[in-house]
Amino acid sequence: MALGGGTFIAQNKVLPGSYINFFSVAAASASISDRGIATMPLALDWGAENEVITVTNEDFQKSSQKIFGYAYGDDQMKGLRDLFMNIKTFYTYRLNGGGAKASNTYATAKYSGTRGNALKIQIAANVDDSTAWDVTTYLGTDKVDTQTVKTVAELKANDYVTWKSFTLVAVAGSALTGGTNGTATNASYQTYLDKIESYRYNVMGVVTTDNTVKSLFAAFNKRLRDDMGIKFQLVVYNYTNPDYMGVISVKNKCLDGAHLSDDETPVMVYPDEAAAVYWTTGAEAGCAVNASVQNRTYNGEYDIDVDYTQAQLIAAIQAGEFVFHRVDDDINVLEDINTMVTTTDTMGDIFKDNQTIRVIDELANSDAQVFNRKYLGKVPNDDAGRSALWADLVKIRKQLEKIRAIENFNEADVQVAQGDTKKAVVVNDAITVVNAMSKMYMTTTIA
Repeated sequence: MALGGGTFIAQNKVLPGSYINFFSVAAASASISDRGIATMPLALDWGAENEVITVTNEDFQKSSQKIFGYAYGDDQMKGLRDLFMNIKTFYTYRLNGGGAKASNTYATAKYSGTRGNALKIQIAANVDDSTAWDVTTYLGTDKVDTQTVKTVAELKANDYVTWKSFTLVAVAGSALTGGTNGTATNASYQTYLDKIESYRYNVMGVVTTDNTVKSLFAAFNKRLRDDMGIKFQLVVYNYTNPDYMGVISVKNKCLDGAHLSDDETPVMVYPDEAAAVYWTTGAEAGCAVNASVQNRTYNGEYDIDVDYTQAQLIAAIQAGEFVFHRVDDDINVLEDINTMVTTTDTMGDIFKDNQTIRVIDELANSDAQVFNRKYLGKVPNDDAGRSALWADLVKIRKQLEKIRAIENFNEADVQVAQGDTKKAVVVNDAITVVNAMSKMYMTTTIA
């Protein structure tokens, strides 16, 4: 069972865990862990099914073809190349599993999907041993495996095929056929969310134009942030309804693109309209807790539509939209903001800024981790125990101040006291978040 967490109104929680509220000071102007972990569900032509797949940046560069069915430089990997520019670890899930595996007389594809149709088996007599055969697996034109055997029983399954029972005879090249993709449904999106709930990551992205799917993911984000204390942000495309600090909505669409498949048939690479989500998810996940994505130059591979007037850009900011705009020859992020537009005395404008969310998420995750691992059920709730907890919480905040994520920290701002029950502790503290410079107002006096 997961530990309790999230926000609280009264000290009436049942599950053990850490419950943390963040508020801004009541004024109109009021406004540490490694990052670089992202997650996205994907519709793929190849890959493992019914499980969360962990891919490091190194894995993607070296083993993209084995994992996703396409080499690192293939057009099909365009979106993932954008994503991996800024992240270290990626959790993904195949949305369209359940299709047919390609096969022929000699082998069956390891995974279902249309990419299996690019596999081919070649069998040739070994030039050095007249009693042996070279059995080679090709993916497209790439030789991905060769085994020299004297009997079929000696063949071992490789990263692409499992072997059938057959007679070893010369075969110039026999293609596997019949591979199909399954269908990505609302149910498969929900399955992904169920499976990913137990993982920890900085940012989740979903590349879709379907508002039903966006609503599902936005509700998931809010539930985990507010009810379970699992802090992450969600990146979606063109979806401003949430009015919530946890959701980032990318306004810009990407222009449609196509490429030729192995048989020279034009096919779409991705639903390009929403493809800016890839880079944005990676940039937000990889952004340090003391930094901002504001004014970051888009250095990915898509053609992003930035045809907006000054008035439209102002309206986008006011609507809580994350938008790219043109700066000379570059495409830059205008403001690093989320979809929150409604403010109150206790939730001010500062919560619209994603740098603020990174800081408070870091605090929430670090505070919960130190409490759940070190104190929960282990340390007596007396003056000495509460003093130790206070010291650990202060240490976290001093680390954030050292890297200039917060400023003007005073140890007295952290207070740890006995709660309403013998097992409860109450923590109150105040922080001042540092944000990157955004505007310069200059007055020059000329004599």
